[in-house]
Amino acid sequence: MSNEQIQWWVTNFNLPFEVLGTLAFAFSGLIEAARKKLDIVGMAMVTAVAAFGGGTLRDILLNRSPLFWIANDWWIWTILVICGLAMIFFRGRHFEFTERAMQWPDALGLGVFASGGTMIALQSGTSAIVAVIMGVITSIFGSVLRDVFTNQVPRAFTDHQPYASVAFLGCWIVVLADVMALPAPLSVTIGAVVTIALRVAVIVFRWRVPSWRV
Repeated sequence: MSNEQIQWWVTNFNLPFEVLGTLAFAFSGLIEAARKKLDIVGMAMVTAVAAFGGGTLRDILLNRSPLFWIANDWWIWTILVICGLAMIFFRGRHFEFTERAMQWPDALGLGVFASGGTMIALQSGTSAIVAVIMGVITSIFGSVLRDVFTNQVPRAFTDHQPYASVAFLGCWIVVLADVMALPAPLSVTIGAVVTIALRVAVIVFRWRVPSWRV
């Protein structure tokens, strides 16, 4: 499948899932900004890096231009509107419910971005391991930047719930499907479904990874 065909699939077939996942990541940034009592500029910056950080770093490393949010500038307006509405309507009592509710679309976003980022890298001619790294970066780097911008150790590294490792496994599923010469849309779908299912299992059964005991 050509680069034009995979781009068409990602843009059209996959768009609803990408929107849901991006909004989930954006709201996670919004919640952290609200907790830190940032002003509207800080809130917009943290929300934007949470939503766009992973895809931006992937595109820079793969030398893809324009960046995805520059090519689709309606995302910028979406972030600004979300921040404006949040400052008017968002209150402390909404934090707990919103954070719990965001786990489910966040699981969707993790699967979609990990698989899509891996396939984009494969279509760019990278090796398998580089493609997997690009997929993981796409799916988790936004949350890492969110935590760095709000002056805390990234939660993806400290909460002991499989997150990056789930994305890592899902990315390898995409690589395996590509090696088996499956169509790109099917490869991405399989990888996304496996990643989402694993992340949902982590949430439901509260699986944890051991911490390093020094």
